[in-house]
Amino acid sequence: MKAVIQRVARASVSVGGRQVSEIGRGLMILLGVVKGDTQEEAEKLARKISGMRIFPDAEGVMNVNCIDAGADLMAVSQFTLAASLRRGNRPSYVEAAGRPEALPLYDSFCQTLGRLTGKEVARGEFGADMQVELINDGPVTIIADTKDF
Repeated sequence: MKAVIQRVARASVSVGGRQVSEIGRGLMILLGVVKGDTQEEAEKLARKISGMRIFPDAEGVMNVNCIDAGADLMAVSQFTLAASLRRGNRPSYVEAAGRPEALPLYDSFCQTLGRLTGKEVARGEFGADMQVELINDGPVTIIADTKDF
């Protein structure tokens, strides 16, 4: 499971010109589910993100997690995170999990993150062509892969 985690001042997702969700100060998480990912990995990633200390403390040092910062949360599915550029110039998405495998893990990740933080996780629309707008705060952008922890 792969994620791009961005600290944002605000973010929103629209589908077909209709806004489906928005958040204020918090984390925008782009989530890619790879073939073979498990429920355990979804929970592990949610735990890792909920504990990441990437919000500033009183001295301006990134030392506060999203729970203590009272941060809003948004998770958007993004199969292109599973892209491979090993051959040629056209990305291959063969490692991206299909909807029957990916959707339950995306849902589980969102539910676990919400449970751990006590916050509802705003979402995009799974499988839709979405327009994501955000103002990256910092900028702070972290790439996570459950294979690495």
